[in-house]
Amino acid sequence: MTDRPMQEPTLLLLTALADRPRHGYAIVQEVLAISGGRVRLRTGTLYGALDRLLKEELIEIYSEEAVDGRLRRSYALTACGRTTLTAEAERLRATAAEAQRRLGLALRLPRITPKGATT
Repeated sequence: MTDRPMQEPTLLLLTALADRPRHGYAIVQEVLAISGGRVRLRTGTLYGALDRLLKEELIEIYSEEAVDGRLRRSYALTACGRTTLTAEAERLRATAAEAQRRLGLALRLPRITPKGATT
């Protein structure tokens, strides 16, 4: 993983796996719930992301079983994935805290009116 901020779908996918292993459809449903309905992962996007995260060793295949003649895989975070998600959550927490701090300061500043403007 790089030092770049994580893309939101990746963050949501890793978050969906943070508490327990899940199969593809359950990941899609969990991402939808975590995002408040804003992010709906399409099948191609999901499995492309899962393949990438497997290669990056952020997730692993937890189990495989045949269901109605189709292979159903469950995925889980690896230790590296958990560390990466923890670091990203902390980065976001620090950024949000700074935004809140600055918004609080802005509320205490006198209103500045541009020169020539009337109020």
